[in-house]
Amino acid sequence: MRHEKKQKLHRLRRWRIRDKVSGTAERPRMAVCFTNEHIYVQFIDDVAGRTLASTSTRAKTTPDRDQLSANVATAKAVGKLAAEAALARGIKVVVFDRGGERYHWSAGKEGKPVLGKVAALADAAREAGLKF
Repeated sequence: MRHEKKQKLHRLRRWRIRDKVSGTAERPRMAVCFTNEHIYVQFIDDVAGRTLASTSTRAKTTPDRDQLSANVATAKAVGKLAAEAALARGIKVVVFDRGGERYHWSAGKEGKPVLGKVAALADAAREAGLKF
């Protein structure tokens, strides 16, 4: 499949999700963005158009940010940091916006299921105290 076609399908998937997912002050949208090198998470109140809290692999408060990349292990760490940032702002319940990325598991070595980046980030945020 051509690169342009993949980009178009990703953009359409992202728009389809955003039509259905919206955040409020009581239940903000947890928007996740993955690039080739970094992971970004924002908690957004769409009614007011404000970002309430955010974290990423580039944030100065992120420990060992020079060694982090966009992989499953880092996604778990960023998910935990995102939950801590949200709880510090009084956010306990969120709506999850995966940003058009796949929420999946894959078969790893020996048939054991391995989480994808989006699923790992969401599970780490849930374990740290956020409710989806």
